[in-house]
This record gives sequence, C-alpha cells and structure tokens, in this order.
Amino acid sequence: MRRAIEHIPVSQSDTSEVRGTVTLAFADRHRRRIRLMDDAGDAFLLDLPHAVRLGDGDRLRLVDGGVIVVRAVAEDVLTITCSGPIATAKMAWHIGNRHTPLQVLKDGRLRIIDDHVMRDMVQGLGGVVFAEVAPFDPLNGAYHGLGGDGGHGHGHGNDHFEDPHDHDDHNHDHRHDHGHDHSHAHSHGDSHSHAHAHAIGEPHDH
Repeated sequence: MRRAIEHIPVSQSDTSEVRGTVTLAFADRHRRRIRLMDDAGDAFLLDLPHAVRLGDGDRLRLVDGGVIVVRAVAEDVLTITCSGPIATAKMAWHIGNRHTPLQVLKDGRLRIIDDHVMRDMVQGLGGVVFAEVAPFDPLNGAYHGLGGDGGHGHGHGNDHFEDPHDHDDHNHDHRHDHGHDHSHAHSHGDSHSHAHAHAIGEPHDH
C-alpha cells in the first residue's frame, strides 16, 4: 500500500509529480494516521509524525515519490455578511471565542460549518447568514504545525488505523463556550464555490 509520510502546506512551493487527489470533508481533515482512498479509488496510508489540519490544496508526500493533493469537499456551510469591517471583526471574535473554526473569504465575508446554534448567535449579533453548499477551508490556529494538537494541549497519541476507539484522528473542534476571550479561528482564508445559496430567514426563489 502507498504511504504518505509528509504534509506539505499549499503555501509551500513543491514541484513533485501529482499522483492523485483525495477529497475530504472538514471533519475528516484533522489526521495523523489512517487508511484513506484517493479519488480514483486507490487506497493509501496516511502516516504523519503528528496530527495536522489538512487544507484545500495541501499535498501529501508519498514514500515512493510524488504527492497526493488534498481537496475540500463541498458541504453545508453558513456564509456571513456584516455591515462593515468593524462589525466583521467583532463577529469573528465572537465566533472564535466559541472555538468554532472560521474561514475568511477573499471578499471579507466569514464562513462556518452549518450549525443552528451558531446561526442564531450570528443573526442575534446582526449578521446576515446565507446557507450554501461549498468547500470549507478554515483558518489554522496560531499554533498549527508546532506540535500537532493545535495549541489545545490534548496531545492524543493514538491511531485510528490500528484501533477505531482511539482519538488521534478525531477532529478537535470544540464548540463549548468557556467564557474567555481567546480565539481559535482555523484555516487558510480562501474560498471557492457558492452553489445553492439563500439567506436564512429571507424569502428566496428557486
């Protein structure tokens, strides 16, 4: 079986031959060691030194040469528009304070995974929410890549591949509210695809 042993961020230049792609939902992109199927249906083992958040466009280097490119699948998301840059900054703070992964789009809008509790909070703070089906590629935290636990201090050292009850490959995106003000917004900040968009709570035509 092919084995991928190195994570190469999309921001890092690499000229390796592309040997395939693997398309994953956000919840499946915080991994260390797990058996995956690429988009052509061929299996490979992801075997990294520590768990990392895989972003859209990141590459996984194979032992025998070449890379597999990670793609973010289109999934249910909420795209948020605020009245201006100050309101957007405040909204991002409130979202991050709830440990909710956040994507900042190129046009300045915000995006989160579809969640009715967060939707109600955003609307209560004056944000306009659109439900969409689009790739979700949130910002990585400040500690991303410095140890594998994203700065949370969980440090699970287990492998899903060998024991399905272990926790290494779980997605640690805790949505509990501690009542303190550190933000854990996660990901790269780019976006693509805006299919099936409509404003929550507003009439729309099909």
